[in-house]
Amino acid sequence: METTEQQAAERMQSGDALLEIKNLRKYFPIRTRVFRRATWRGTVQTDLHPGVPVRAPQYVKAVDDVSLEIKGGETLGLVGETGCGKTTLGRCVVRLYKPLTGQILYRGQEMEIDLAQLSGREFRPLRRHIQMIFQDPYSSLSPRQTVFDIISEPIKANRLASGKELEERVMHLAQVVGLETRYLRRYPHAFSGGQRQRIGIARALATNPKLVVADEPVSALDVSIQAQILNLLGDLQEQFGLSYLFIAHDLSVVKYVSDRVTVMYVGRLVELAPTEDIYTNPKHPYAEALLSAVPISEPDVIRERIVLEGEIPDPANPPLGCYFHPRCPYARQLCREEVPSWEEVEPEHFAACHFARELDLRGIE
Repeated sequence: METTEQQAAERMQSGDALLEIKNLRKYFPIRTRVFRRATWRGTVQTDLHPGVPVRAPQYVKAVDDVSLEIKGGETLGLVGETGCGKTTLGRCVVRLYKPLTGQILYRGQEMEIDLAQLSGREFRPLRRHIQMIFQDPYSSLSPRQTVFDIISEPIKANRLASGKELEERVMHLAQVVGLETRYLRRYPHAFSGGQRQRIGIARALATNPKLVVADEPVSALDVSIQAQILNLLGDLQEQFGLSYLFIAHDLSVVKYVSDRVTVMYVGRLVELAPTEDIYTNPKHPYAEALLSAVPISEPDVIRERIVLEGEIPDPANPPLGCYFHPRCPYARQLCREEVPSWEEVEPEHFAACHFARELDLRGIE
């Protein structure tokens, strides 16, 4: 690999923002089945065109005004319920989806580039620096390619090596992720779920990336295999100086791997803090409810679980004010009328709640 251990250590210690997301939005128009036409909702005032009536389609607000940064060498955990927009945000970062508005500022060696504004052709030289590990190890690998072909494909596409050098590089990657090199000519169906995920990890590392978006990388695996994959990701981070955006819904897993954690609800971030702070001292009621569902290892300790009433709001028709107020046990009239601002309520601890400084919320002791 190109990155030496010394360079990796320097990047781990730098703490500079490798990627900064500013006011990112990704909306999906709702289409009918007949001719796949967009469903129109008439002439309206939209937040994308303030003060200008436009004929706008009805759309799902998958990612709605998200801002965050990922530092060099850190793991940022992204948690939330299914359908909250976590995967969409990750796919926007790697530009599988083109954002509607906002910025994705990537900072490499003496450069700063807004990835959101690049066309597919312009982004191609930068794709090698940002890779993704997909959730399902069964559907993310081509059944028509051998393991060698799967790992070598991104190396060939980016013209990083060829011939004997390519073969040596693939074998090295296989050894790094714990695969037997004698099985590289086999097809994915011959491997277990954990082995397939190792293949996916090797493919993500093939181009020597600086940032890896891990989209629920262990959710489809057995618990014992989950621990092995998580330990592998930690070892690879130290060895190659990687930064991770770790997407998951299991807060126990996120606590184990993350330096900081951000919580997402219906397309918006509601809290961001260092891992220890958010688990022991949450500032948003939604984060408190999620933490109350985390299993504890003491069988004699009984902890009251917070059961949220009502349904998750429809991202195509979210409520006014705070999106969480229909389910929030602490909601007041202000929550129904005004969108809470994103504030630093404590050092390095951000929350979007009108009463974040007043509420005494319960975390995990």
